[in-house]
Amino acid sequence: MSFPAILVHNLRKSYGLKAAVDGVDLEVPRGSFFGFLGPNGAGKSTTIRMLTGLIPPDSGAIEILGLPLPERELEIKGHIGLVPDESLLFDRLTGAEYLEFVGRMYALDRATALARGRDLLELFQLQNDRKIIAEYSKGMRKRVAMAASLIHHPELFLMDEPFEGVDAVGARLMKDILMDQVRRGATIFLTTHVLEVVERLCDRVAIIDHGKIVTSGTLDELRAGGESLEDAFVRVVGAGQMTERLDWL
Repeated sequence: MSFPAILVHNLRKSYGLKAAVDGVDLEVPRGSFFGFLGPNGAGKSTTIRMLTGLIPPDSGAIEILGLPLPERELEIKGHIGLVPDESLLFDRLTGAEYLEFVGRMYALDRATALARGRDLLELFQLQNDRKIIAEYSKGMRKRVAMAASLIHHPELFLMDEPFEGVDAVGARLMKDILMDQVRRGATIFLTTHVLEVVERLCDRVAIIDHGKIVTSGTLDELRAGGESLEDAFVRVVGAGQMTERLDWL
C-alpha cells in the first residue's frame, strides 16, 4: 500500500509550560522495524501515547495506516498491537484469562480467543504458570503484554521499552517473534534505551531530544563515517564527554 504506517505532522503536546513534544514530523514506512530513540524525558512515551489515542495532542495531525486519528480511532485500534512501558494489565486474572479477555475485546469469538491464548502462552513459555498476573515478575508481565499485542494479528505494533526487565532467553524469544512479524509485512515502532537491540533489529531510526526530532534515517545513514550507533546517539543529543570529574572518584 502507498500510505505509510505512521504519518505525523507538527505534533505538539505540553504539560504546563513544558513542551513534551514540540513540532514532531515523522514518517514510518510500512513493513519497517523503526527505532524511536531519545534520552530520558525526551518525549518518546508521550509520542506513543498520542499515537495510540491515550492522550490528545495540543495540535498537529496523525495518520495511522492511512486513517486519521482521532476521527477513525476505533478502527485504528483494531489494527494495532500495543506493549506499553507500564505493562498495565488486569492483575487479578491469570495469563490465560487475560489473553481470552483481550481476544474478545478485539471481537474474536470465544473459541478462537481461547485457542490463540493457549498457543501464545505456550510460545512465550507461560503455559504452565497458573498464577494471577499480580504474582508475575516484571519479565513475565512483559511477555504476557506482548502475547496480548499479538492475539488479533495486528498490522502495526507500538512498543514502549518491551524488553525492560526481561531475561536474555525471553528477550531473544521476543526479538525472534518481532522479526517474524516484520517478515510477514507488519510494522514495528519501538522505543528502547538498549542501543544494541536497535542495531540488531531496526532498519530505520529517529532520535528525539527535548521534544524535537534531531535526526532520522536508516541505520547506515546514522552511522556514516564508521561510528557506532552509540557514538551517533551521543553526538546528536549533545551529551559529549564529561567536562568535570570528581577528584575522589
